[in-house]
Amino acid sequence: MIDYILSLGGTVFVPIIMFIIALVFRIPFFQAVKAGVTIGIGFVGMGLVIVMAIDSLNPAIKLMINRFGLHLHLLDVGAGPASGVGYATAVGAVVIPVVFLFNIVLLVTRLTKTMNVDIYNYWHYAITGAIANILTGSMIYGVLAALCHAALSLKMADLTARRVQSIVGLEGISIPQGWGTSSVPIALLLEWVYQRIPFMKNNNIDASEIQKRFGMIGDPVIIGVILGIIFGLAAGYGFKDLASLVITVAAIMVLFPRMIRLIVEGLLPISEGARTFLQKHFHGREFYIGLDSAVTLGHPTTIAVGLLLIPIMLITAGLLPGNQVLPLADLPVAPFFVCMATVIHRGDFLRTLITSFITMIFVLLISTHFAPYFTQMAAQGGFSLAKDGSQITALSVGNPFGWSITELVGMGTIGVIVCIGITALVVIGLRKRELSA
Repeated sequence: MIDYILSLGGTVFVPIIMFIIALVFRIPFFQAVKAGVTIGIGFVGMGLVIVMAIDSLNPAIKLMINRFGLHLHLLDVGAGPASGVGYATAVGAVVIPVVFLFNIVLLVTRLTKTMNVDIYNYWHYAITGAIANILTGSMIYGVLAALCHAALSLKMADLTARRVQSIVGLEGISIPQGWGTSSVPIALLLEWVYQRIPFMKNNNIDASEIQKRFGMIGDPVIIGVILGIIFGLAAGYGFKDLASLVITVAAIMVLFPRMIRLIVEGLLPISEGARTFLQKHFHGREFYIGLDSAVTLGHPTTIAVGLLLIPIMLITAGLLPGNQVLPLADLPVAPFFVCMATVIHRGDFLRTLITSFITMIFVLLISTHFAPYFTQMAAQGGFSLAKDGSQITALSVGNPFGWSITELVGMGTIGVIVCIGITALVVIGLRKRELSA
């Protein structure tokens, strides 16, 4: 049943879930159909833009790898295969119903305001649980590790919900996605640091502010042209390929926000219906619909920093001591690694760029550390691997929450108790903070 659900893909599964949620919130049938299908259309459009980004940027990335002389032996296979590996594990087989029920328990007990309907992305919790299972040999410890990851993600979603809503322009939503939430503590810590640096304190420059100060230079199309030229020159392209890449990158800058607007358009009636329903039946109690971090990708800062991060990541990968990962498959979708930094820094370009760079250093080192476990999981799940015994990994498994949890759980019973205790302290502490706010 789980395999069938996952086989539907996000473009079908998410609209169905949103349609059901709309009906629960008493939205008229045909309006619920339109909302769900509009969200699906937005995801289809976003998927087409992502495919275009991968098809156009991958050749340039491979040329840059050759020009920079990168010789790293761990291949980044990307988030798609990584999700398949996660769900092919023993923990992955049970993670969807277990995490879903756990989420409901936290909602009922008022320990979270977020109902995470982004079920496909439960695979991040599955990866954490599967690695814990390998380290301890205990399925139970693996499931507990996955639940700790889910709980932390839900509380990060609650903590950032207001900022997410401001960035997206839609009330009643939050982002509990398993990787995006793991970058939140890093971004919050760095935001605290930035506020104590004189030239950065209270100074917010996003794409719209750049456009006000420098005119057309801040326009998304011009930003796309500049980034396209940077990529083309770094790849050593001639005029024909350079011109094609420039148009494609500019198209990504323009099309991503428009696809996100479609998703938001579909979510608007559901958000309004949810607010009315909850005010009537739950005396105004606040709930959030937990969505994929994809809904935040429309911000120009996210797209610009994400694209600029591609050459930066390649150079960093070659120079970073301890890194063995060759960034590849996950690079064209780098905006996903940036989006929560944009949220925390309220769109500020410089802060988002610095935070994203620092975060990606952690990602490279963690994905290097996880490579043996990830390769073992892929082999046990029946995935085809190189016959020379080389290992694989993915930037998207370089998860700070996943690393922290598995390091603790890997210590055995004492570590599991400490991990659960820390998670409980975070959940309860943030809940008390919400009540006192």
